[in-house]
Amino acid sequence: MAAHDASVLVVDDEIFFREAIRDALSLDGLTLVFAENGEEALDLAADTQVGVVVLDIRLPDVDGIQVLERLRELRPGLRVIILSASTDQDLVLDALRLGASDYLAKPIHDEELRLAVRRALESYSVATDWTRLRGRLDRLVVRMEELAARACTVPAEERLALIQEGVTTAASEVLEAERTSLLMIEPDGERMRVVASVGHEMKPDEMVAVSLHEGIAGLALQRGEPLVVDDVSRDADAATTDTVPDTVADTVNYADFIRPDRYRSPFFVVAPLRRGSSLFGVLCATDRADGGRFGRDDLALLRLLAMQIAELVAPPASADLDISLDAMRTQEFQPMSAPVTASQPKPDDEEVDRDADLAREICLAIVDEVEPERVILAALKPVCSMLPAAPVSLYLLDARSGELRREGECDGGVNSDREALVRDLGLTGTVLQTGCVIATDDPEADPRFDPLVDTPQSGQARAFLCAPIRLRGKVVGLFRAFLDERTAASARTAEVLSAALSAAVRNALLYRSLLESIEEVAEARRAARQ
Repeated sequence: MAAHDASVLVVDDEIFFREAIRDALSLDGLTLVFAENGEEALDLAADTQVGVVVLDIRLPDVDGIQVLERLRELRPGLRVIILSASTDQDLVLDALRLGASDYLAKPIHDEELRLAVRRALESYSVATDWTRLRGRLDRLVVRMEELAARACTVPAEERLALIQEGVTTAASEVLEAERTSLLMIEPDGERMRVVASVGHEMKPDEMVAVSLHEGIAGLALQRGEPLVVDDVSRDADAATTDTVPDTVADTVNYADFIRPDRYRSPFFVVAPLRRGSSLFGVLCATDRADGGRFGRDDLALLRLLAMQIAELVAPPASADLDISLDAMRTQEFQPMSAPVTASQPKPDDEEVDRDADLAREICLAIVDEVEPERVILAALKPVCSMLPAAPVSLYLLDARSGELRREGECDGGVNSDREALVRDLGLTGTVLQTGCVIATDDPEADPRFDPLVDTPQSGQARAFLCAPIRLRGKVVGLFRAFLDERTAASARTAEVLSAALSAAVRNALLYRSLLESIEEVAEARRAARQ
């Protein structure tokens, strides 16, 4: 739920304060609901549209502390802001211990109230989104486990078709999309054909193969990255980055890529399927069940699903087909007889389970922590313990120096990573420049290796993972993990961590900006008193 979708319940027995709060919050266009007493407040708070409660601690019928206790039982995720007189400090402390998110002293300062409510709405929105995302991740894991179990029970010649259909169905359910399709590049390397679909009137074998240059699927294949399309009827540069996360950055008229009468909805989320740098298919979803847009969570889920199933649905390594990402980007669509780069070995069940557990633990860390530095540290700890790896560190680009500055680290009590990195050197710089992951067991064998950048503070070269941190489609930093000698470097794991840790950074930066806003308001108030 977006912050502006949730309503605010105002509970105060004095009409003067209810009207004052209404006048202050109406400036932000918020949906407000009012209650004069505790019982009325509890009835109204049962509505799941209510996300924030502004609660007077002194009420005529039920004590405000009792109302807070019952609200926490009824709706644990609600954000409750306490209103109190200066003489109610003991009650305020009790309220904070019971889980109130904030308190304001009467008489109420309008800007302080607006800031507190906006902060509470954002917090409620983030927590609600992550709770929903965690549920969707759990459903995705369950569906893939069920699919793997079913695949073991059918003859080998039927297994690929079963997996293709199961993956497409899982995508439809997890993304809440009425139409999904899985397209595979044909052996001639010139066209794609639908091999499995959900929600389409025609069966896959009745659908005509399409050119690699055609449609939204062709665009995603050419870009080599998952993308969200906000509206096929307008240009990409006319859309806002808030509603079109991680879409193509340059001007593209999506209407040129799709027949206008083909879909009920103009919104798409699409992910190319790749093994190493080799492309072999596309997974598409459109027509959300609620008629709305796809967003960052949908993109992250589709990215995870595409990585999980890439090896399962990929053509055999011996097949006379391998479309390189570079060839797609330069329009050189020629089939090749040998892979451009050696592919990663097929992940075993243990690795797949570990990667799913890693993503889940990072999501839990983001929900449980609020303070920016603690969010990042909590997100890195599972990587340190579950891979295992040490040090594990996260860097963001510094706007002034242009260097990569370390924002968080989990060293496992072994040794530390470097505090700053030069942005354009070594394997680390390659990740920042290309936006692609690097997973290597022997970094010194790579000609791009630079010991001053690609080693921790000790200077000892070790197997490591390095992957980009993305925010609104742009690479803003990277994370890297130096692996235990028993752990093999996996590009698939690096991709999973890239998506999950990017979400952690977004959450941390959002809260940091809120703290800065609070300090600005406080400074303005101090200046006004002088």
